[in-house]
Amino acid sequence: MSRRWMSISLVILLAFSVIAITTSCDKISYNKLRANYHFSKANAHFTDNHYRDAIEEYELTLKFNPDLIQAYRFLGESYKSLYKPAVETERNKEIEQKALEALLKAYEIEPRNKEVIYSLGDMYDKIRDFESAEQLYLRILEMEPTNMGNYYVVAEFYKRYAGGDKEEGEEVAGKTPFEKAEEMYLRRIETDPENEQGYAYIAQFYEGMIPVPEFDRANEFHEKRIKLNPENAEAWLAKGVNRWSKAYRIPTLPKNERMQLARESEAALLKASELDPAYPEPYSWLSVLYKSVLVKLDPNRAKRYEEDADRFLQQFQDARKRRIERKKLEEELSKIG
Repeated sequence: MSRRWMSISLVILLAFSVIAITTSCDKISYNKLRANYHFSKANAHFTDNHYRDAIEEYELTLKFNPDLIQAYRFLGESYKSLYKPAVETERNKEIEQKALEALLKAYEIEPRNKEVIYSLGDMYDKIRDFESAEQLYLRILEMEPTNMGNYYVVAEFYKRYAGGDKEEGEEVAGKTPFEKAEEMYLRRIETDPENEQGYAYIAQFYEGMIPVPEFDRANEFHEKRIKLNPENAEAWLAKGVNRWSKAYRIPTLPKNERMQLARESEAALLKASELDPAYPEPYSWLSVLYKSVLVKLDPNRAKRYEEDADRFLQQFQDARKRRIERKKLEEELSKIG
């Protein structure tokens, strides 16, 4: 072949290559535009809780851009929103499968995306696949061991399988779900021992136990919280309510023990009101304490307790009214600013 014809052939080949590349680029650009269009519509439907419409648009999005991870994630979330736990119908099983398929695809594309991992774990949780959900929640914890919120997510997950009962739930690795939840709260404190909130959450955990809360165990953490910050009125309030709860909810306790608890509650609630006189809740609980416990424990002083209870109730109402007025004023000022 002559050089002339070879040159002509190369020019023709180059021309066809340019046309092919241009056409391909146009197609890619068109597909992305279409995908973005449907994705925008899908998100609007999802925000409005129109999940069936959202599903249709997310599927069209993926038709034009099969690599869009968020489309898979929210397609799964849309199916999840339609899923009804424990309903054994063919349609519901199909929705379950579709949700899992979409979320697993998102996880396959981006296995370190925390939001995707949480979404998939939540779906496994809904279908009561404990082991699969646990693996994913623990993976989030491994990825972000210093994120305190992750410990609460895992703890709440375990609590759902324990139902608040220490003995309830199947043992996994030698521990019940309740014991695993307890471990998460304690790990959270170990990770950041100077953070008061960790002590507050574990105290609430013990106070929520079924059938009988561990009031004294919870109180230990209320006291640790107070030790960290003795000027925290909310911490003193929590301790006061805890001591009242034990005195009121366990009426079989000896009278002298119930009286001791009532006095501890009173002292803590008065301390809370002293630290923050504008704080309404301590006055309310003092009124409850006097009327529900002290009046019955000490009938000879019942009239005084009734009068004090009414006085504290009035202080509560006044403080709450002032707080509402202050909040309203702050809102008005923020609008002006």
